[in-house]
Amino acid sequence: MNAFKSGLDVTELSSSNRMGNGSVKPKQIKQPDRTVVSLSLNGNGNKLFKDAGTGLNVKGTSEILRFKVSDLEKESKRKDEELRDKDYKIKGLQEQLVKQTTVISELTEELQNKCIQLNKLQDVVKTQGGQSLHPSPLKVRFSQHVSDFFSHTLNKRKGAKEGVSAEPTSASTSRFPKFSFEKVRVRKDSSVKKLITEALNKNQFLKRLETQQIRDMVECMYERTYNQGEYVIKQGEPGNHLFVLAEGHLDVFQQSKLLTTISMWTAFGELAILYNCTRTASVRAVTNVKTWALDREVFQNITRRTAQARHEQYRNFLRSVSLLANLPEDKLCKIVDCLEVEYYDKGDYVIREGEEGSTFYIIAKGKVKVTQSTQDHVEPQTIKTLQKGDYFGEKALISDDVRSANIIADENDVECLVIDRETFNQTVGTYDELQKYLQGYVANLTRADEKRHAKRSACMHWASALSLELIQLKEKVSSFSSSSPFENLEVIATLGVGGFGRVELVKVRNEDIAFALKCIKKKHIVDTRQEEHIHSERKILEETCCPFIVQLYRTFKDTKCVYMLMEACLGGEIWSLLRDRGSFDDHTAKFCTGCVTEAFDYLHQNSILYRDLKPENLMLDSEGYIKLVDFGFAKKIECGQKTWTFCGTPEYVAPEIILNKGHDFSVDFWSLGILVFELLTGNPPFCGSDQMMTYNFILKGIEKMDFPKKITRRPEDLIRKLCKQNPTERLGNLKNGITDIKKHRWFNGFNWEGLKARSLMSPLKRELKGPTDHSYFDNYPPDVDIPPDELSGWDNDF
Repeated sequence: MNAFKSGLDVTELSSSNRMGNGSVKPKQIKQPDRTVVSLSLNGNGNKLFKDAGTGLNVKGTSEILRFKVSDLEKESKRKDEELRDKDYKIKGLQEQLVKQTTVISELTEELQNKCIQLNKLQDVVKTQGGQSLHPSPLKVRFSQHVSDFFSHTLNKRKGAKEGVSAEPTSASTSRFPKFSFEKVRVRKDSSVKKLITEALNKNQFLKRLETQQIRDMVECMYERTYNQGEYVIKQGEPGNHLFVLAEGHLDVFQQSKLLTTISMWTAFGELAILYNCTRTASVRAVTNVKTWALDREVFQNITRRTAQARHEQYRNFLRSVSLLANLPEDKLCKIVDCLEVEYYDKGDYVIREGEEGSTFYIIAKGKVKVTQSTQDHVEPQTIKTLQKGDYFGEKALISDDVRSANIIADENDVECLVIDRETFNQTVGTYDELQKYLQGYVANLTRADEKRHAKRSACMHWASALSLELIQLKEKVSSFSSSSPFENLEVIATLGVGGFGRVELVKVRNEDIAFALKCIKKKHIVDTRQEEHIHSERKILEETCCPFIVQLYRTFKDTKCVYMLMEACLGGEIWSLLRDRGSFDDHTAKFCTGCVTEAFDYLHQNSILYRDLKPENLMLDSEGYIKLVDFGFAKKIECGQKTWTFCGTPEYVAPEIILNKGHDFSVDFWSLGILVFELLTGNPPFCGSDQMMTYNFILKGIEKMDFPKKITRRPEDLIRKLCKQNPTERLGNLKNGITDIKKHRWFNGFNWEGLKARSLMSPLKRELKGPTDHSYFDNYPPDVDIPPDELSGWDNDF
């Protein structure tokens, strides 16, 4: 209304608008409803309105104005109501969309679970010799016989995750000669190198490797040709090579069914350079074909030497810093892992004089100039030049540092290694904490014998809690023949099977006491070059004494197998229990995680890396407490040391294992996060249709992943902190170690002391009828495959 009035309250009119008869030249006013009214004044000063559409003059009374305003207000109110109606409709549609999205999410999750169950059933059918889960109705009727068959197979082991491993790459292994890059390098044209590089960088996995690693791979790839009709890769056979197609035409088949074709300058077969895998499809030459190939051993050595060389270089840099020179190796190596690289071109300021800083720099490449303001000069003067290996800003690691000089890149491509105070404090501790640590470091070394004695005492204390009967039995089995275990042991049932062999429930003849006997086929171990892992497993289990780790009593061997006699955990597998329940509640998942955390605490304190955490390797004892089993991938490493062998279970391996960057205890914390997720949902977070897809999902990370609603806020926070892509940022791998996990909010109120003392009631305790009750295990058919003799002697000390 005010806007309309402002158009009518005219107090001053231009003289050019006045007319000779005393009237004023009409002025047009556009109303809000877009009708045009001409305004003029007659000789009496009365206002007259002239409708532009009809030409009629209207006396300008207040009633007419009110009428007009009233119409406008009604129109405005009607428009407002229309807008409100539309807003309500939009809000209703949004609510409906949210509900539908939730329903779709739930249906998708249910469908995924159904698909997983279907895959599990299909796997079982295949192992049982079945042809198809859904045969043609013309050929098969779903009779009672079929129903009985599926009832039987549902009790069989299905869908269990299998571990994978490359050959161990320790320097002490005589089978691996020292790698020489120049010896395996193959000269090729720069144009070919460019095409191969582009092919590798198009691959979802390979593009995540470092630029230098890609360059080295290209240098070491060699030419392999195939005639028309020949197989480049054959389904079911072991793989060892990565290929890039350079000339010709290749078809990809699976079970004789054409899947796709491979275009020129495409990389394929990349899984085989990670570990010894079985090819899942065939690649056949349609024409004569030329490829460039790379061997697994060469790839592993390239990635390993790149990371090792960089680690050693950074370590030497840090040793030259007076502030860090006296740090013990494990602390120094943690700082090495935290370092990030920043790049500068000539003229770029790294640091400006007078600014506050919290970052420490080491020059890894190039040189910088140091300039400083003086009273005698207007411009800052160069006072010195710093080069590779020099450092600056170390005071920033102690407290906020007001920079006393400018640091300016003096050439292009200057590289600086950088660590900020916050990362430094979280990872290795504050400067004051480090000083206290160093003061006690020597004293701690002298008390090492006391610590070892304390550990032995703790071990003896736990051992004394074992029944006298079992301790006596351990002494008794030591008298059994080392080459004929079944002279004194009889098999009751099979507890588990795998590619390595079987785990049998056995009892001492004429005595009612049982053990688990792990029977490992020697030929399989030699074929997969896993001898070092078996020796490591035996040695580690002989040394461990922890209530959360399975107990090894002794070993045997004959011409076909090596055997490990261990305690029988007859409460069953966590995996099969989880499979039957679908998922665990918070209380049960917390108890399981607590048991594993205690096992890791013990192992890591004894410098043992586990590397194969999954529900399949968690067993329940008679009290419902979890014990870690299967130490085939476990390894003892020194403080600050890394190891390089690709091993673990695909869904559980950490990113640094996949990228072969070298790994340490932090991979166990990653797998702990994956375990918590699987316990709460029934499935691990990273699952692909094949192993390579699973690895690519892992490399993308968990940060942006949406969690299912089953996982509440606190366990989600724990999982995300355990599964940080950068190992130095993972919970458990920070300055407070595994204590950070125990103090996480998810564990608020959890009775850790009761858990360690085994006085806490387990939510998973199951009743057993006796020492040979195997009712909580799946049923397995007898083993009809008799392994061949293996007489190489690698097991002489078993």
